[in-house]
Amino acid sequence: MSPRRRLAQTSLTALLILLIAGLWSYSAFEAAVARRIAALTEPETGVEVVDRDGRILRAFPVADGRWRLAASGGDVDPRFLTMLLAWEDKRFLDHGGIDARALLRAAWQSASHGRIVSGGSTLTMQVARMLGNLPTGSFAAKAEQMLTAVALERRYDKAEILSLYLRLAPYGGNVEGVRAASLSLFGKEPRRLTAAEAALLVALPQSPERYRPDRFPARAEAARGRVLARMAELGVLDAREMRRALREPMPQARRQMPLLAAHLSERLHAAHPTESPVNLTLDGRLQERLEAYAREKAETLKSPLSLAIVVADYSSGEILAEIGSPDFFDRSRQGFVDLTQAERSPGSTLKPLIYGLAFERGVAHPESLVDDSPGGFAGYTPQNFDHEFEGVITARRALQLSRNLPAVELLSEVGPSRLVQRIRRAGAAPELGDRSLPGLAIGLGGLGLTLEDLVRLYAAIANGGVSMPLHVEAAAEPQPRRRVLSEQAAWYVTSILAGATSTTKGSPGEIAHKTGTSYGYRDAWTIGYDGRHVVGVWLGRPDGAPVLGLVGQESAVPVMHDVFARIGPVSRLPGPPPGILASAGAGLPPPLKRVGRAAERREAGLKPEIVYPPDKSRIELAGLDGPLGAGAPDAMAPLYLKVRNGRPPFTWYVDGLPVDRGQLLRQSSFRPKEPGFLAISVVDAAGAAASAEVFVK
Repeated sequence: MSPRRRLAQTSLTALLILLIAGLWSYSAFEAAVARRIAALTEPETGVEVVDRDGRILRAFPVADGRWRLAASGGDVDPRFLTMLLAWEDKRFLDHGGIDARALLRAAWQSASHGRIVSGGSTLTMQVARMLGNLPTGSFAAKAEQMLTAVALERRYDKAEILSLYLRLAPYGGNVEGVRAASLSLFGKEPRRLTAAEAALLVALPQSPERYRPDRFPARAEAARGRVLARMAELGVLDAREMRRALREPMPQARRQMPLLAAHLSERLHAAHPTESPVNLTLDGRLQERLEAYAREKAETLKSPLSLAIVVADYSSGEILAEIGSPDFFDRSRQGFVDLTQAERSPGSTLKPLIYGLAFERGVAHPESLVDDSPGGFAGYTPQNFDHEFEGVITARRALQLSRNLPAVELLSEVGPSRLVQRIRRAGAAPELGDRSLPGLAIGLGGLGLTLEDLVRLYAAIANGGVSMPLHVEAAAEPQPRRRVLSEQAAWYVTSILAGATSTTKGSPGEIAHKTGTSYGYRDAWTIGYDGRHVVGVWLGRPDGAPVLGLVGQESAVPVMHDVFARIGPVSRLPGPPPGILASAGAGLPPPLKRVGRAAERREAGLKPEIVYPPDKSRIELAGLDGPLGAGAPDAMAPLYLKVRNGRPPFTWYVDGLPVDRGQLLRQSSFRPKEPGFLAISVVDAAGAAASAEVFVK
């Protein structure tokens, strides 16, 4: 074979070998990339609980305890993104995961120095390293980064890869991702960053432990300065802005991650452990103001006394703020207990509903007279809180003074079962214990309700008697509205709780409220509402032990007013609906002037009086209708007897002998057998008596 032919054959063989090797290498490379594409998984991010405006209230770490939050390019300051790409990977938008120019530069530097000086890593390769938790400074790890970077570029677009970096970039300790870092270092989301803040967030991932500003502030400041200087060289910052950024103080410590509405967030996270974000109806700014106030207030309370607050918009049913305790981490007050959900005795806070039912059913009117005096009701003998009695007063005044006896008497008229039914209509869940049927004691707090339950009840009264189911999850399914009280009865109650002195036609004022103190001074309540908001306040010990002197009027009312002051301008209560009976006591229908024992007391208080025959009178009866003529004994006509006042039935006596028993009418008659003096007397149902002496002929 000629030399030329042998050379051609050898060259062809070598070319085939190279082609086969290339095809094999390409096939192996594609297979390797395909395996890595299949293995790609989204990094876990912590659950976020956010308010009505998307503001983060509380964040939960991922399973291994790291703070890592969802993030995308739209969540950060655009200038930070400009700085990041200029510093880390200026050709990020153009390469396919591997920047050949950067790799050649890195290879030349490594060859010149005998070690890896710069890795030539793209932003995509850094994401690959963070996803695989790969080491740095290793050629094998670098090859793995490159393969995974190609897989990432084929699986995701550039915005998605950038989002992965923003979630995974290390910032020291257990903080990962730009949002967690910004919240930890600056106490704010990274949507609006100063130049100095943006530069620090760009610099830290290069060496997150060495540059931690809370541990090595000088190193962190130097790293930030290098980024700022480079940005000025590239024209991202002007010289003046760079100098101002260099003077900005470094953060000295890490801040606590957001922890607003801690109890509520914990409860909802337990109910929906994988849902994120959890969107709430809370107003984050109001929640923050009220939590700060609750902590300040708690400092004035002797431990372990605690408090809870709920604020709702009863026109929409949205809960705007909810505080389960002043401090979630205060062990002395058992701060981890959510006291908005604790079932407690509501004290006198159910009285407005009792009166409302009495008004609705025509049993009473705000101007009706009721009796606040000692008495018993079917074996139940309640006492007033102060052990004093007002006597006969209007229903309006009785509710404003929170007198127990009139409330129990009205409850006996409307029925305890009806009261419980209306409480449930409002969306509350009363705890009755082991009693199958509720008794009169529930009117004075003999059942269990939560603070949220009471806010639901008062929201219905404030809303014209119609329940507005409260909800705190923004996506909650709408619940049916149910009538709890008639519109007129609800307004009567509102006018009383607002302090109105009579049933008038205008607005009763700005805030209607009712206090409550449970038996043994265990719970102090105030529930109040204006033209839009309802506020519920509870004070007491988390363990339910008595607190001497703990009274709703003195302890909870000031807190309620402070809460309203932090909500904003108070909305006036609405005027009355059609159908309001605005008459005073004298103008009421007779059955409504005095109700219950007050009516009985009036009748009992006026002794019976014989109207006819008048005392010491002489009455001629003989010969009026007798058949035998004048003077005959059997010719005596009937003597009519009449009585006023007193309580029927009446018993009439003549000369000490009963002549008519159980007479419900106020008149009777008696036929004398002969002329002469007669001793006439009458006794009413209460035992009161009247007498008269007359002469008949």
